[in-house]
Amino acid sequence: MSITSAMHSNGVRVITMNYPPVNALPVAGWFGIADAMNEATRDAKTRAVILRAEGRGFNAGVDIKEMQSTEEFNAILGANRGCFAAFKSIYECAVPVIAAVNGFCLGGGVGLVGNADTIVASDTAYFGVPEVDRGALGAATHLARLVPAHMLRTLYFTSKNISAQRLAELGSVAEVVSADKLDETAFSYANEIAAKDPRVIRAAKEALNCIDPIDVNRSYRFEQGFTFELNLGGVADELRDDFVATGA
Repeated sequence: MSITSAMHSNGVRVITMNYPPVNALPVAGWFGIADAMNEATRDAKTRAVILRAEGRGFNAGVDIKEMQSTEEFNAILGANRGCFAAFKSIYECAVPVIAAVNGFCLGGGVGLVGNADTIVASDTAYFGVPEVDRGALGAATHLARLVPAHMLRTLYFTSKNISAQRLAELGSVAEVVSADKLDETAFSYANEIAAKDPRVIRAAKEALNCIDPIDVNRSYRFEQGFTFELNLGGVADELRDDFVATGA
């Protein structure tokens, strides 16, 4: 189980999540993403980053089983801080981040891709934020970057999923391809970016962040405050226990 980072000769850095069976990340995994992204920012040789995953799906969010097996609030505090650090590191990465999404992308996974610069996905990929069903809030900030306002509310309240193809129709997913072409497609975008002057690309990334209409870091942090309230009230524990009991 790991977060790995591999630098390719053309300046494309590949960060891979590998936490079987479903890439539900423990606290250490979220901080591992942040560390890898921050390393990419510091390394002047990095010209583009691909964020991808091994296994059945891209990301299943927070490891709820870890959270429910940890005493007091240490795991929820760790997960909230880790998710914030991971999402922030992607958004603030000095070079463009291409998310290559295979299979499911849920909860915190939407936080990762919502802060990426380009999204490519397999034709079986789907996205969802089931936080309401888990007694938490979060990643609405990032889902709002993928879908229009009323669709955001419908998906959030119902915990329904949305397909990669539908997101491509809405313009947030750049390309949908067969699973065997996913890495190749991600590299095609990364290579095209890496071939440009890195000074301009880094300036462009900073400029685009500065003209975003919503401060994603502050918006997500605000959401997390409600998650803390639900935890302190015992609601989140009830719903997470119910989820763990299903054996999913």
